[in-house]
Amino acid sequence: MSDGRLYWRCRRGMLELDLLLQGFLERGYGELDAAGRAAFERLLETPDTDLQALLLGGKQPDDTEVAHVIEAIRRAAAP
Repeated sequence: MSDGRLYWRCRRGMLELDLLLQGFLERGYGELDAAGRAAFERLLETPDTDLQALLLGGKQPDDTEVAHVIEAIRRAAAP
């Protein structure tokens, strides 16, 4: 998937999600291996309300690879 297309998939209906996901593309996505990139794309298929709960800590994913990506997103967002 092209970087531009992935960037647009990270644009969501919530500003918080936009900031987290687009920030991760800039600061952490390049460090993912192929499995991590596939897990990130699976994560992007999640509806916004569920995605917000996953990223902000209220919900745990069933997919362990997605869980690793979520932790990477959180680390990339930390000051």
